[in-house]
Amino acid sequence: MNDHAADQTSPSSSPRVAGPLLRLAVIGAGPAGLALALQAARLLPEAAITVFDARPAERDVSGDPRTLALSLGSVQFLSQLGLWGRIEATGKVAPIHEVHVSQQQPTVLWPGREQPRVGITSREQGVAQLGAVLSYGTLVAPLQAAWEAAVAAHPARLTMRFGTPVKGLKPVEGGVEVDADIADVFDLAVVAEGGVFADQPSLNWPEGLSRDYEQTAWVGQVLLDPQSPAGVAYERFTPSGPAALLPLPDGAVSADGPSGRRAALVWCVQRADDPVQALDPAQRLALLNTIFPEKVGRIRQVSPLKAFPLGLNAHRRLVSDGVVARIGNAAQTLHPVAGQGLNLGLRDVHSLLEALRDTLPALASASLVERRALVKRALGRFERRRQPDRLALIAGTDFLARSFTYSAPVLATLRGLGLGLMQMATPARNGLARLMMFGHR
Repeated sequence: MNDHAADQTSPSSSPRVAGPLLRLAVIGAGPAGLALALQAARLLPEAAITVFDARPAERDVSGDPRTLALSLGSVQFLSQLGLWGRIEATGKVAPIHEVHVSQQQPTVLWPGREQPRVGITSREQGVAQLGAVLSYGTLVAPLQAAWEAAVAAHPARLTMRFGTPVKGLKPVEGGVEVDADIADVFDLAVVAEGGVFADQPSLNWPEGLSRDYEQTAWVGQVLLDPQSPAGVAYERFTPSGPAALLPLPDGAVSADGPSGRRAALVWCVQRADDPVQALDPAQRLALLNTIFPEKVGRIRQVSPLKAFPLGLNAHRRLVSDGVVARIGNAAQTLHPVAGQGLNLGLRDVHSLLEALRDTLPALASASLVERRALVKRALGRFERRRQPDRLALIAGTDFLARSFTYSAPVLATLRGLGLGLMQMATPARNGLARLMMFGHR
Protein backbone atom coordinates (compact mmCIF):
# COMPACT_ATOMS: atom_id res chain seq x y z
CA MET A 1 0.00 0.00 0.00
CA ASN A 2 1.39 3.44 -0.86
CA ASP A 3 1.46 6.48 1.42
CA HIS A 4 -1.60 8.08 -0.21
CA ALA A 5 -3.71 4.96 0.26
CA ALA A 6 -2.60 4.62 3.86
CA ASP A 7 -3.58 8.22 4.57
CA GLN A 8 -7.16 7.43 3.51
CA THR A 9 -7.52 4.87 6.31
CA SER A 10 -8.97 6.08 9.60
CA PRO A 11 -6.44 5.65 12.41
CA SER A 12 -9.16 4.29 14.68
CA SER A 13 -9.86 1.47 12.19
CA SER A 14 -6.23 0.39 12.11
CA PRO A 15 -5.13 -1.93 14.92
CA ARG A 16 -2.43 -1.04 17.40
CA VAL A 17 0.90 -2.70 16.65
CA ALA A 18 2.16 -5.39 19.00
CA GLY A 19 5.84 -6.09 19.59
CA PRO A 20 8.80 -3.66 19.66
CA LEU A 21 8.14 0.06 19.33
CA LEU A 22 10.44 0.26 16.32
CA ARG A 23 11.71 -2.38 13.89
CA LEU A 24 14.95 -1.18 12.33
CA ALA A 25 16.89 -2.87 9.53
CA VAL A 26 20.50 -1.81 8.93
CA ILE A 27 21.85 -2.81 5.51
CA GLY A 28 25.65 -2.99 5.61
CA ALA A 29 28.07 -3.89 8.42
CA GLY A 30 30.77 -1.36 7.65
CA PRO A 31 31.80 1.39 10.08
CA ALA A 32 28.66 3.52 9.64
CA GLY A 33 26.23 0.58 9.72
CA LEU A 34 27.74 -1.06 12.80
CA ALA A 35 28.04 2.30 14.60
CA LEU A 36 24.36 2.94 13.87
CA ALA A 37 23.30 -0.48 15.16
CA LEU A 38 25.36 -0.20 18.36
CA GLN A 39 24.25 3.32 19.19
CA ALA A 40 20.63 2.48 18.36
CA ALA A 41 20.79 -0.49 20.71
CA ARG A 42 21.90 1.90 23.48
CA LEU A 43 19.63 4.86 22.80
CA LEU A 44 16.52 2.99 21.61
CA PRO A 45 16.15 0.16 24.15
CA GLU A 46 12.61 -0.64 22.98
CA ALA A 47 13.66 -1.08 19.33
CA ALA A 48 14.35 -4.36 17.53
CA ILE A 49 17.42 -4.04 15.31
CA THR A 50 18.69 -6.36 12.59
CA VAL A 51 21.99 -5.91 10.74
CA PHE A 52 22.32 -7.46 7.26
CA ASP A 53 25.58 -7.92 5.38
CA ALA A 54 26.69 -10.12 2.51
CA ARG A 55 29.99 -10.74 4.30
CA PRO A 56 30.05 -13.90 6.47
CA ALA A 57 30.51 -13.13 10.16
CA GLU A 58 33.51 -15.47 10.41
CA ARG A 59 35.48 -13.59 7.74
CA ASP A 60 38.33 -11.78 9.49
CA VAL A 61 38.32 -8.08 8.63
CA SER A 62 40.96 -7.02 11.15
CA GLY A 63 43.74 -7.08 8.55
CA ASP A 64 42.00 -4.79 6.03
CA PRO A 65 44.69 -2.11 5.47
CA ARG A 66 42.57 0.65 3.94
CA THR A 67 43.33 3.92 5.70
CA LEU A 68 40.62 5.91 7.47
CA ALA A 69 40.95 9.45 8.85
CA LEU A 70 38.74 10.20 11.85
CA SER A 71 37.86 13.70 12.97
CA LEU A 72 37.76 14.61 16.65
CA GLY A 73 33.96 14.39 16.53
CA SER A 74 34.19 10.81 15.25
CA VAL A 75 36.69 9.91 17.99
CA GLN A 76 34.24 11.31 20.57
CA PHE A 77 31.39 9.32 19.01
CA LEU A 78 33.38 6.09 19.30
CA SER A 79 34.21 7.01 22.89
CA GLN A 80 30.48 7.27 23.62
CA LEU A 81 30.13 3.72 22.30
CA GLY A 82 32.79 2.62 24.79
CA LEU A 83 35.09 1.46 21.99
CA TRP A 84 37.75 4.10 21.52
CA GLY A 85 39.90 2.95 24.44
CA ARG A 86 39.82 -0.60 23.07
CA ILE A 87 40.75 0.63 19.60
CA GLU A 88 43.62 2.76 20.89
CA ALA A 89 44.91 -0.16 22.96
CA THR A 90 45.71 -2.06 19.75
CA GLY A 91 48.63 0.29 19.17
CA LYS A 92 47.46 0.70 15.57
CA VAL A 93 46.12 4.26 15.87
CA ALA A 94 48.05 7.47 15.18
CA PRO A 95 46.73 10.79 16.52
CA ILE A 96 46.68 13.89 14.33
CA HIS A 97 48.11 16.89 16.17
CA GLU A 98 48.66 19.16 13.19
CA VAL A 99 47.28 19.65 9.69
CA HIS A 100 49.53 21.34 7.12
CA VAL A 101 47.96 22.50 3.82
CA SER A 102 49.98 23.97 0.95
CA GLN A 103 50.33 23.95 -2.82
CA GLN A 104 53.26 22.93 -4.98
CA GLN A 105 52.90 25.75 -7.50
CA PRO A 106 54.70 28.96 -6.44
CA THR A 107 52.74 32.05 -5.39
CA VAL A 108 54.71 34.69 -7.29
CA LEU A 109 53.28 37.74 -5.47
CA TRP A 110 53.66 36.33 -1.97
CA PRO A 111 55.98 38.45 0.21
CA GLY A 112 58.52 36.58 2.28
CA ARG A 113 60.80 33.61 1.81
CA GLU A 114 58.34 30.82 2.70
CA GLN A 115 55.46 29.93 0.41
CA PRO A 116 51.94 30.38 1.86
CA ARG A 117 50.32 27.52 3.73
CA VAL A 118 47.63 26.86 6.34
CA GLY A 119 48.64 25.21 9.61
CA ILE A 120 46.16 24.02 12.22
CA THR A 121 47.36 22.51 15.50
CA SER A 122 45.59 20.75 18.35
CA ARG A 123 47.40 23.00 20.83
CA GLU A 124 46.06 26.12 19.14
CA GLN A 125 42.54 24.67 19.17
CA GLY A 126 42.76 23.61 22.83
CA VAL A 127 42.12 19.91 22.18
CA ALA A 128 44.19 16.78 22.78
CA GLN A 129 44.10 15.87 19.09
CA LEU A 130 42.46 17.02 15.88
CA GLY A 131 41.60 13.46 14.91
CA ALA A 132 43.23 10.09 14.33
CA VAL A 133 44.30 7.71 11.57
CA LEU A 134 43.77 3.96 11.58
CA SER A 135 43.07 1.10 9.21
CA TYR A 136 39.61 -0.08 8.20
CA GLY A 137 40.18 -3.42 9.93
CA THR A 138 41.35 -1.78 13.16
CA LEU A 139 38.02 0.05 13.32
CA VAL A 140 35.55 -2.50 11.96
CA ALA A 141 36.79 -5.58 13.85
CA PRO A 142 36.01 -4.14 17.33
CA LEU A 143 32.74 -2.68 16.07
CA GLN A 144 31.68 -6.11 14.85
CA ALA A 145 32.85 -7.79 18.06
CA ALA A 146 30.83 -5.30 20.10
CA TRP A 147 27.74 -5.95 17.97
CA GLU A 148 28.14 -9.72 18.33
CA ALA A 149 28.37 -9.27 22.11
CA ALA A 150 25.26 -7.07 22.12
CA VAL A 151 23.32 -9.65 20.11
CA ALA A 152 24.37 -12.39 22.52
CA ALA A 153 23.25 -10.28 25.48
CA HIS A 154 19.89 -9.24 23.94
CA PRO A 155 18.87 -11.96 21.46
CA ALA A 156 15.17 -11.10 21.71
CA ARG A 157 15.60 -7.71 20.05
CA LEU A 158 19.03 -7.67 18.35
CA THR A 159 19.84 -9.85 15.34
CA MET A 160 22.77 -10.20 12.97
CA ARG A 161 22.22 -11.72 9.55
CA PHE A 162 25.69 -11.81 8.06
CA GLY A 163 26.34 -13.81 4.92
CA THR A 164 22.90 -12.63 3.80
CA PRO A 165 22.88 -10.17 0.88
CA VAL A 166 19.80 -7.95 0.65
CA LYS A 167 18.21 -8.35 -2.76
CA GLY A 168 15.64 -5.61 -2.54
CA LEU A 169 13.62 -3.16 -0.45
CA LYS A 170 9.91 -2.63 -1.05
CA PRO A 171 7.52 -0.26 0.76
CA VAL A 172 4.50 -2.15 2.13
CA GLU A 173 1.57 -1.34 4.38
CA GLY A 174 3.54 -2.15 7.54
CA GLY A 175 6.68 -0.24 6.55
CA VAL A 176 9.38 -1.71 4.30
CA GLU A 177 9.93 -5.30 3.23
CA VAL A 178 13.56 -6.42 3.24
CA ASP A 179 14.18 -9.26 0.81
CA ALA A 180 17.14 -11.28 2.11
CA ASP A 181 16.22 -14.91 1.35
CA ILE A 182 13.34 -14.52 3.80
CA ALA A 183 11.20 -11.39 3.39
CA ASP A 184 10.84 -9.50 6.69
CA VAL A 185 8.94 -6.28 7.35
CA PHE A 186 10.50 -3.38 9.28
CA ASP A 187 9.35 0.12 10.16
CA LEU A 188 12.35 1.49 8.33
CA ALA A 189 15.52 0.35 6.60
CA VAL A 190 18.80 2.23 6.65
CA VAL A 191 21.16 1.58 3.74
CA ALA A 192 24.75 1.94 4.95
CA GLU A 193 26.50 -0.06 2.26
CA GLY A 194 27.84 2.17 -0.50
CA GLY A 195 31.07 0.67 -1.80
CA VAL A 196 33.58 2.63 -3.86
CA PHE A 197 32.94 5.00 -6.75
CA ALA A 198 34.05 2.55 -9.46
CA ASP A 199 31.43 -0.01 -8.37
CA GLN A 200 28.49 2.40 -8.06
CA PRO A 201 25.90 3.11 -10.76
CA SER A 202 25.86 6.70 -11.98
CA LEU A 203 23.12 8.97 -10.69
CA ASN A 204 21.16 11.22 -13.02
CA TRP A 205 19.36 14.36 -11.91
CA PRO A 206 16.93 14.65 -10.14
CA GLU A 207 17.94 11.41 -8.42
CA GLY A 208 21.39 12.76 -7.68
CA LEU A 209 24.70 13.95 -9.07
CA SER A 210 27.57 11.92 -10.49
CA ARG A 211 30.88 13.29 -11.68
CA ASP A 212 33.93 11.38 -12.86
CA TYR A 213 36.93 13.49 -11.86
CA GLU A 214 39.08 11.59 -14.36
CA GLN A 215 41.59 11.19 -11.56
CA THR A 216 43.24 8.15 -10.04
CA ALA A 217 44.15 7.79 -6.38
CA TRP A 218 47.36 5.86 -5.81
CA VAL A 219 47.33 4.67 -2.19
CA GLY A 220 49.93 2.96 -0.04
CA GLN A 221 52.44 3.80 2.69
CA VAL A 222 55.74 5.64 2.89
CA LEU A 223 58.66 5.50 5.31
CA LEU A 224 59.66 8.97 6.45
CA ASP A 225 62.90 10.38 7.73
CA PRO A 226 63.27 9.73 11.50
CA GLN A 227 63.40 13.50 12.04
CA SER A 228 60.05 14.08 10.31
CA PRO A 229 57.60 15.56 12.86
CA ALA A 230 55.15 13.05 14.32
CA GLY A 231 51.39 13.43 14.19
CA VAL A 232 51.27 15.76 11.17
CA ALA A 233 48.81 15.31 8.31
CA TYR A 234 49.90 16.97 5.05
CA GLU A 235 47.62 18.05 2.21
CA ARG A 236 49.60 19.16 -0.83
CA PHE A 237 47.90 20.50 -3.95
CA THR A 238 49.84 19.78 -7.14
CA PRO A 239 49.14 20.46 -10.83
CA SER A 240 48.12 16.79 -11.18
CA GLY A 241 45.83 16.75 -8.15
CA PRO A 242 45.95 16.68 -4.35
CA ALA A 243 48.38 14.43 -2.47
CA ALA A 244 48.19 13.63 1.23
CA LEU A 245 50.33 12.05 3.91
CA LEU A 246 48.53 10.84 7.05
CA PRO A 247 50.47 9.80 10.17
CA LEU A 248 50.64 6.11 11.06
CA PRO A 249 52.16 4.28 14.03
CA ASP A 250 55.84 3.45 13.55
CA GLY A 251 56.50 0.28 11.58
CA ALA A 252 57.63 -1.05 8.22
CA VAL A 253 56.03 -0.32 4.87
CA SER A 254 57.08 -3.66 3.38
CA ALA A 255 57.60 -7.13 4.80
CA ASP A 256 61.38 -7.06 4.41
CA GLY A 257 61.92 -3.33 4.89
CA PRO A 258 63.20 -1.28 7.83
CA SER A 259 60.90 -0.04 10.58
CA GLY A 260 60.46 3.64 11.33
CA ARG A 261 58.15 6.63 11.05
CA ARG A 262 55.36 5.85 8.59
CA ALA A 263 52.61 7.73 6.81
CA ALA A 264 49.69 6.67 4.64
CA LEU A 265 49.90 8.07 1.13
CA VAL A 266 46.96 9.19 -1.01
CA TRP A 267 48.36 10.46 -4.32
CA CYS A 268 45.74 11.78 -6.76
CA VAL A 269 46.72 12.34 -10.39
CA GLN A 270 45.03 13.04 -13.71
CA ARG A 271 44.05 9.78 -15.41
CA ALA A 272 44.90 11.02 -18.90
CA ASP A 273 48.36 12.19 -17.87
CA ASP A 274 49.29 9.80 -15.06
CA PRO A 275 52.87 10.44 -13.87
CA VAL A 276 52.82 7.42 -11.52
CA GLN A 277 51.61 4.39 -13.43
CA ALA A 278 54.67 3.74 -15.60
CA LEU A 279 57.24 4.36 -12.86
CA ASP A 280 59.06 1.72 -10.86
CA PRO A 281 59.29 2.06 -7.02
CA ALA A 282 62.60 3.94 -7.13
CA GLN A 283 61.23 6.44 -9.65
CA ARG A 284 58.03 6.90 -7.64
CA LEU A 285 60.12 7.58 -4.56
CA ALA A 286 62.19 10.18 -6.40
CA LEU A 287 59.05 11.92 -7.70
CA LEU A 288 57.40 11.92 -4.26
CA ASN A 289 60.41 13.69 -2.82
CA THR A 290 59.80 16.60 -5.21
CA ILE A 291 56.12 17.01 -4.26
CA PHE A 292 55.79 17.52 -0.52
CA PRO A 293 57.00 20.53 1.48
CA GLU A 294 60.41 20.64 3.11
CA LYS A 295 58.85 20.11 6.53
CA VAL A 296 58.10 16.46 5.65
CA GLY A 297 61.78 15.66 5.34
CA ARG A 298 63.11 12.97 3.05
CA ILE A 299 60.77 10.12 2.11
CA ARG A 300 62.93 7.01 2.37
CA GLN A 301 60.74 4.23 0.99
CA VAL A 302 57.38 3.75 -0.73
CA SER A 303 55.28 0.59 -0.59
CA PRO A 304 53.54 -0.97 -3.61
CA LEU A 305 50.65 1.30 -4.57
CA LYS A 306 47.06 0.46 -5.51
CA ALA A 307 44.99 2.58 -7.90
CA PHE A 308 41.36 3.65 -7.48
CA PRO A 309 39.27 5.79 -9.87
CA LEU A 310 37.88 8.93 -8.23
CA GLY A 311 34.50 10.54 -8.65
CA LEU A 312 31.46 12.01 -6.95
CA ASN A 313 28.21 10.13 -6.42
CA ALA A 314 25.70 12.01 -4.26
CA HIS A 315 22.01 11.26 -3.84
CA ARG A 316 19.85 14.38 -3.77
CA ARG A 317 17.57 12.88 -1.12
CA LEU A 318 18.55 10.87 1.93
CA VAL A 319 15.07 9.38 2.33
CA SER A 320 12.90 7.51 -0.16
CA ASP A 321 9.29 6.30 0.19
CA GLY A 322 9.25 7.57 3.79
CA VAL A 323 10.75 4.29 5.04
CA VAL A 324 14.27 3.98 3.56
CA ALA A 325 17.19 6.20 4.61
CA ARG A 326 20.73 6.38 3.27
CA ILE A 327 23.83 7.19 5.30
CA GLY A 328 27.58 7.34 4.66
CA ASN A 329 28.85 6.18 1.29
CA ALA A 330 25.40 4.95 0.38
CA ALA A 331 24.28 8.60 0.45
CA GLN A 332 27.38 10.31 -0.87
CA THR A 333 30.74 9.09 -2.15
CA LEU A 334 33.24 11.95 -2.17
CA HIS A 335 36.71 12.74 -3.43
CA PRO A 336 39.20 11.88 -0.65
CA VAL A 337 40.77 15.37 -0.75
CA ALA A 338 39.54 16.31 2.74
CA GLY A 339 39.39 12.79 4.20
CA GLN A 340 35.88 13.44 5.52
CA GLY A 341 33.75 10.64 4.02
CA LEU A 342 33.49 8.43 7.12
CA ASN A 343 33.13 11.41 9.42
CA LEU A 344 30.16 12.60 7.38
CA GLY A 345 28.63 9.12 7.68
CA LEU A 346 29.01 9.05 11.48
CA ARG A 347 27.32 12.44 11.69
CA ASP A 348 24.50 10.94 9.62
CA VAL A 349 24.20 8.24 12.31
CA HIS A 350 24.01 10.80 15.10
CA SER A 351 21.30 12.87 13.41
CA LEU A 352 19.21 9.85 12.43
CA LEU A 353 19.17 8.46 15.96
CA GLU A 354 18.35 11.86 17.38
CA ALA A 355 15.28 12.05 15.13
CA LEU A 356 14.19 8.49 15.96
CA ARG A 357 14.64 8.94 19.69
CA ASP A 358 12.34 11.98 19.60
CA THR A 359 9.70 9.84 17.86
CA LEU A 360 9.90 6.67 19.94
CA PRO A 361 7.50 7.67 22.79
CA ALA A 362 4.69 8.45 20.33
CA LEU A 363 5.00 5.01 18.72
CA ALA A 364 3.85 3.28 21.93
CA SER A 365 0.17 4.00 21.29
CA ALA A 366 0.27 4.40 17.51
CA SER A 367 -1.84 2.48 15.04
CA LEU A 368 -0.31 1.01 11.91
CA VAL A 369 -1.19 4.12 9.90
CA GLU A 370 0.04 6.47 12.63
CA ARG A 371 3.23 4.47 12.99
CA ARG A 372 4.04 4.87 9.30
CA ALA A 373 3.37 8.61 9.48
CA LEU A 374 5.54 9.06 12.58
CA VAL A 375 8.49 7.24 11.02
CA LYS A 376 8.10 9.27 7.84
CA ARG A 377 8.14 12.54 9.80
CA ALA A 378 11.20 11.44 11.79
CA LEU A 379 13.10 10.62 8.59
CA GLY A 380 12.03 13.97 7.16
CA ARG A 381 13.55 15.76 10.17
CA PHE A 382 16.74 13.73 9.77
CA GLU A 383 17.01 14.67 6.11
CA ARG A 384 16.46 18.38 6.76
CA ARG A 385 19.04 18.48 9.56
CA ARG A 386 21.70 16.72 7.50
CA GLN A 387 21.43 18.64 4.25
CA PRO A 388 23.46 21.75 5.23
CA ASP A 389 26.41 19.69 6.47
CA ARG A 390 26.47 17.24 3.59
CA LEU A 391 25.88 19.86 0.88
CA ALA A 392 28.67 22.05 2.27
CA LEU A 393 31.10 19.13 2.26
CA ILE A 394 30.02 17.87 -1.17
CA ALA A 395 30.49 21.36 -2.65
CA GLY A 396 33.77 21.93 -0.81
CA THR A 397 35.43 18.67 -1.84
CA ASP A 398 34.16 19.04 -5.40
CA PHE A 399 35.66 22.53 -5.61
CA LEU A 400 39.01 21.42 -4.19
CA ALA A 401 39.21 18.31 -6.37
CA ARG A 402 38.81 20.34 -9.53
CA SER A 403 40.03 23.87 -8.90
CA PHE A 404 43.54 23.04 -7.75
CA THR A 405 44.26 21.25 -11.02
CA TYR A 406 43.72 24.39 -13.12
CA SER A 407 47.14 25.23 -14.47
CA ALA A 408 46.90 28.97 -15.26
CA PRO A 409 49.67 30.77 -13.32
CA VAL A 410 47.33 33.53 -12.16
CA LEU A 411 45.00 30.94 -10.59
CA ALA A 412 47.89 29.31 -8.73
CA THR A 413 48.83 32.71 -7.36
CA LEU A 414 45.27 33.45 -6.27
CA ARG A 415 45.00 30.07 -4.56
CA GLY A 416 48.31 30.61 -2.79
CA LEU A 417 47.25 34.06 -1.64
CA GLY A 418 44.04 32.54 -0.29
CA LEU A 419 46.00 29.99 1.74
CA GLY A 420 48.28 32.69 3.10
CA LEU A 421 45.44 35.01 4.03
CA MET A 422 43.61 32.22 5.84
CA GLN A 423 46.73 31.47 7.85
CA MET A 424 46.91 35.10 8.92
CA ALA A 425 43.17 35.38 9.67
CA THR A 426 42.84 33.50 12.95
CA PRO A 427 38.99 33.47 13.03
CA ALA A 428 38.86 31.96 9.52
CA ARG A 429 41.50 29.37 10.40
CA ASN A 430 39.66 28.46 13.61
CA GLY A 431 36.43 28.15 11.65
CA LEU A 432 38.10 25.75 9.24
CA ALA A 433 39.44 23.74 12.17
CA ARG A 434 35.97 23.45 13.74
CA LEU A 435 34.57 22.36 10.38
CA MET A 436 37.23 19.65 10.07
CA MET A 437 36.69 18.41 13.64
CA PHE A 438 32.90 18.56 13.92
CA GLY A 439 31.37 19.32 10.53
CA HIS A 440 28.87 22.06 9.68
CA ARG A 441 26.76 22.98 12.69
